[in-house]
Amino acid sequence: MPCFPRTKRSSSLQKTVKSAVVVLSAAVYLVGQPVQGTTSPKYDPQTETKMTSTVDEVRLPSSPKDIVHLLVKTGTDTVDVYLCPKSFLEDMGVTFAKGDQIVVTGSKAKQGDADLILAREVVKGTDTLVLRDAKGKPVWS
Repeated sequence: MPCFPRTKRSSSLQKTVKSAVVVLSAAVYLVGQPVQGTTSPKYDPQTETKMTSTVDEVRLPSSPKDIVHLLVKTGTDTVDVYLCPKSFLEDMGVTFAKGDQIVVTGSKAKQGDADLILAREVVKGTDTLVLRDAKGKPVWS
């Protein structure tokens, strides 16, 4: 039995607390759920391609967990190549610079209206950077 009599004020406080719990529970559930239209592209071995190209631009993200992109030239076309998280590239000790000649093996994908390549393997000179297994599963996860 409670020591204090139940008042309108304590009842109101309980309702507020219960409402807050419901809202927080919903927020916790939604964290990590993809927002419609913003899902990440998926690797598809059926669309795999291999191309020789020249690095035109290296896009390094500010966050170590965000993906490094290479804009590469193949003839007159420019292609956006998604590599891996910045931290993984740094752990591997690999760098890319404008003008590097590379061979990219990866899956053709779309994100919104943009065409891109999800790299599985990048060869630069005699070095090979393996980013995904044969099924496209990232090796960094």
